[in-house]
Amino acid sequence: MSGRLLRLSWRGLKRDLRSGDVRALFVALALAVAASTMIGFFLDRLDRGLTRQAGQLLGGDVVLEQSRPFEAELRETLEAAGLTLSDQVDMVSMVSRGDAFQSVSLKAVDDVYPHYGASRVSRGGKVEEVAAGPPRGEVWIAPRLAMLMDLQSGDSLRVGSATFRVGAVIEREADPSAGFGSFNPRLMMHVDDLPATGLVQEGSRIEYELLAAGPAQAVEEVAPLLERLRGEGVEVRDVRQDRPRLGSALARADRYLSLAGLAAVLLAGVAVAMATRRYVERHLDTAALLRCFGASQRELVWIFVLQLLWLALAASLLGAVLGLAGQAALLALLGAVMPIELPPPGILPLGMGIFTALAVLMGFAGPTLLRLRRVSALKVLRRELDPLPASAWWVVTVAAGVFGGLLWLYSGDGVLALGLLVGGLAALLALWGLGGVLLALLARLCAHLPRQAAPHDGLWRALRLGGQQLARRRTASLGQLLAFATALFAMGMIALVRGDLLDTWRAQLPEDTPNHFAINIQPAERDAFEAALAGTADARSALYPMVRGRITAIDGQPPLEAVPEQARGDNVLRRELNLTWRADLPTGNRLVAGDWFAPSASTAEGWLGAVAADPVAPISLESGLAERLGLTLGDTMTFSIGSETLQGRVASLRDLDWDSFRPNFYVIFPPGVLEDFGHSYITAFHLDGGERELLRNLVRDFPAVTLLDVESILSRVREVLDQVTRAVELVLVFVLLAGVSVLYAALVASMPMRAHEAGLLRVFGAGNRLLSRIQGAEFAQQGLASGLLAALLVELAAAGIYVAWLDLAPRWHPALWGWLPLGGVLLVGGIGQWLSRGLRRQAPAASLGLLGET
Repeated sequence: MSGRLLRLSWRGLKRDLRSGDVRALFVALALAVAASTMIGFFLDRLDRGLTRQAGQLLGGDVVLEQSRPFEAELRETLEAAGLTLSDQVDMVSMVSRGDAFQSVSLKAVDDVYPHYGASRVSRGGKVEEVAAGPPRGEVWIAPRLAMLMDLQSGDSLRVGSATFRVGAVIEREADPSAGFGSFNPRLMMHVDDLPATGLVQEGSRIEYELLAAGPAQAVEEVAPLLERLRGEGVEVRDVRQDRPRLGSALARADRYLSLAGLAAVLLAGVAVAMATRRYVERHLDTAALLRCFGASQRELVWIFVLQLLWLALAASLLGAVLGLAGQAALLALLGAVMPIELPPPGILPLGMGIFTALAVLMGFAGPTLLRLRRVSALKVLRRELDPLPASAWWVVTVAAGVFGGLLWLYSGDGVLALGLLVGGLAALLALWGLGGVLLALLARLCAHLPRQAAPHDGLWRALRLGGQQLARRRTASLGQLLAFATALFAMGMIALVRGDLLDTWRAQLPEDTPNHFAINIQPAERDAFEAALAGTADARSALYPMVRGRITAIDGQPPLEAVPEQARGDNVLRRELNLTWRADLPTGNRLVAGDWFAPSASTAEGWLGAVAADPVAPISLESGLAERLGLTLGDTMTFSIGSETLQGRVASLRDLDWDSFRPNFYVIFPPGVLEDFGHSYITAFHLDGGERELLRNLVRDFPAVTLLDVESILSRVREVLDQVTRAVELVLVFVLLAGVSVLYAALVASMPMRAHEAGLLRVFGAGNRLLSRIQGAEFAQQGLASGLLAALLVELAAAGIYVAWLDLAPRWHPALWGWLPLGGVLLVGGIGQWLSRGLRRQAPAASLGLLGET
C-alpha cells in the first residue's frame, strides 16, 4: 500500500467531514464502540474481580467440608501440591453468662486463619483490621450476641465446660461467605481451645472444614483428587467453580446490559448501512474522475476503504473514552452492591470495542462500498452510467452474518445467537411484507381525503401529497420504513424490558414484605402465637409446620450412588432438610410438572387412610433440587426422621420465589403423613417501625420462640434494586442515542431525492409553508407506520426473550401500541423537519441539480 493512497484517503476524509452522511457514520461507529466498551469494561472488571476475590469470599482457593476430621494422608497430598492448609470447625452450641443462655454459631479457627483478607474487630470501642483469629483463651463475638447477653470486651463467657474472656466484637469476618451461615449469632474461638469445652462428643453435629490456599497450578494439580472427594460425599468448593454469584436482580441486570449493548450495536450497524449508501452515491463522480486519472479498481477501493478506516479509528477513540466514562458511571451506581472490590479496567474490552467497530463497518458498509470499484470512467461524460447497486439480499445476508457473529461473541451462546439471527431474518421478511401493506393502506387512505375547500384544506392537501410521494417511490420508502421500524423496535424493546424489570423488582419486594421470622414455635403455642399476631402484623405468611429429615435413599439406592457425579457433594445430601405438609399450593410456588395432591389426601382420615394400599407418600419437590439431583416425576426418596424412615414418590415439581422473604421448602408432603413426628412451626410477618412493642410482648410471652429481624437485609435488597435501576436507565440512554443515529442516517440518505421533489414543487408554485406541511405529513406517516411495525415486533421479541433469557413472565402491553407509534411520529417527524429546513430555503435550480445523486 503506497503513501499516495494514504494521503489521498486522508485528504478526501477531511473534505467529507462536512457531509451529513460522514457525520452519521462517525456518530454511529462511536456509539457502537461506546456501548460495547462500556458494558465490556464493566463485565470484564466484574468477572476478573470475582475470580481474584473468590478465594477470600470462600475462605481459601479450595474448601473441603465433612462431618469428621480429615485424614493425615489427604493433608500430605495437598501440602505436597503446594497448598497451605488451615483447619476450621463449625457447630451450633449454647453459651451462658450467669442465668442467661444463648445458642450461637461457633467457629473454631487455627493460627493460619485467614488465608486471605482480614477481620474487622472492635476492642474497647476501637475498630481495627486483624489478619488472624482469636488467641487461645479468648473468644470473639458478633454484635448481636453482645446485645443479647449484654457483653463487652473483657467480660467472661462460658462455652460448654470452659470459661473464656471476650476479646473483641466482630464487625466483619475475613471470610464473609460464612457470615450469614446460621440464624444464630457468631462466636469465634481458637481450635486448640475446643477440647476443653467438651462440646466434641460422639454423635455431635459438627462440620470440619479444611481450607487450602495456593497458586492456580496447585489447584489444577489436585483437580482429579477433588473430583474423587466429591464422589465420596465430601463437599468441595473450588475457587474456579464456586465463585460468588450475583443475586437475581444483578444477574438480570447483567443480561439486560448485554442485551442493550447488542441493541446499540445493531442500531449502529443499520445507521452505518444507511449512511454508506449515501456516501457511495456522493462519490460515484469522484470515483469516475479517479478512473480517468489512471486509478485501478483495486486502488479505487483502497482509497475509500482507507477513508472509512480513518473514520473508524477516530470514532473508536472517542467511543473508548465514552465507554470508560460510562463504565465508571455504572460502577458508581452499582459499586455499593458489588460483592467485592473490582480491579482496574483491562485492555481486552477496548480491543473488543475496536473490533466491533471494524466488524460493523465491514458487515454493514462493505457490500455497498464495493459498488465504487465498478464505476466506469465514461460516467464523467454520461451521468446515467451508474453501476448497479449491490443486491439488497446480499447486503442483508452479509450484515446478518456479521451481527450473528457479534451476537455469539458477546452472548457466548451459539444456539441463542443462531435462534435470534434466524428469528430476526424471519421478522425482516415479515416486516417487508407488512410494511408494503401499510404503505398501500396509507396511500389509499390519503387518496380518499377530502378535496373540497375547507378551513383545513392545507392540512388535507399536505397529507394527500405526502402519501402520494411515499407511494410514488415505494421501494425507497419501504427501505426507510424498515430502518425506522428497526430503530424504534430496538429503542422500544430496551425501554420495555427496563420497565418490566423494574415492575418485577418492585413487585418482588412490596412495602408489606415480611421483615421478621419466627421459628421454633411449638404445637402447643401455635394458636396463642397466631392470636398474638392477628390484627397487629400488616402481612404475614401462613404458619408452616417443620419436620427435620435426612435423605437416606433415592430410588432404593444410597444417595451418592443415585445422583449425578457433579451432585454428590451437594449439601442437601449431607444435612437434614426441613420437611412440611400442606393441603394447598403455598403462596409464591408454581407447579411446573405433575399435579398437586388429590383432595382425598387432605381428608381428616389422613393420607395413610386414603392410600393404605401404597406405603409411599406423594411429595412435591422443588424443581431446582430435582434438576441437580437428576430426579423426575415418579422417582422415590427415603427420609430418615429420628429413628423412623419414610418413603415419598415425586408427584409434582415446583418453582419457588426464593427472593420473597417468606418460608420456602424443598419437600412438601400431603396432610396426614408427618403429623405424628416431632415438629415445630415457622412464619414470617411484617411490622412497621411503630409496632416494636409487639416484639417485646412476643419475646416475653413466648421465650422459646426465636424471632429474627431481617429489616436491615430487606433494606439492603431494596437499595440494591434502586442502584440497579439507575444503572439500567444509564444504558438506556446509549440505546436511544443509537436509535436516533439510525433515524438521522436514513433521513440524510434520502435528502437528495427529497431536495429534487421539493424543487419540482417549488417550480409549480408551492410555497415554503406548503412544502413544510407536505414533508411533515410524509415524515409523520412514515413514523406512524414504522411505530406500528415496531410495536408488533417488540411484543413478539419480548415474549421470547423474557422466557428464554430473562426468566420473566411474558405479558401483553396495550400502552406500547400507543406510545411507540406516537414516538415514531414525533421522532421521525421532528428529525426530518429539522434536516429538511435547508431544502425549503434552497433555490429550485439548486435542488433540481441534485437529480444525479438520487
